[in-house]
Amino acid sequence: MKLNNTNTLGVLLLLTLCTALFSIFGWGKNGVIAIILILSGVKFLLVAFRFMDMYKAHRLWKLLLVGYLLSFISIVLILLK
Repeated sequence: MKLNNTNTLGVLLLLTLCTALFSIFGWGKNGVIAIILILSGVKFLLVAFRFMDMYKAHRLWKLLLVGYLLSFISIVLILLK
């Protein structure tokens, strides 16, 4: 099944709602912070690949984008512990 922009927008809204619910019901717990960061990373990748047409880019740019995201999330989680 090929995703179009409407489906992607629906997934982004659902992930945003999940992030809001996790932040309301799990304030200050490290596990919840990790889940929120992972959901935000998924949203970042969806926006980058679908709306910025990164899926057409060279493999190097894709790897750099994912590497940046993973290093950012890792650094934030390390600094929070």
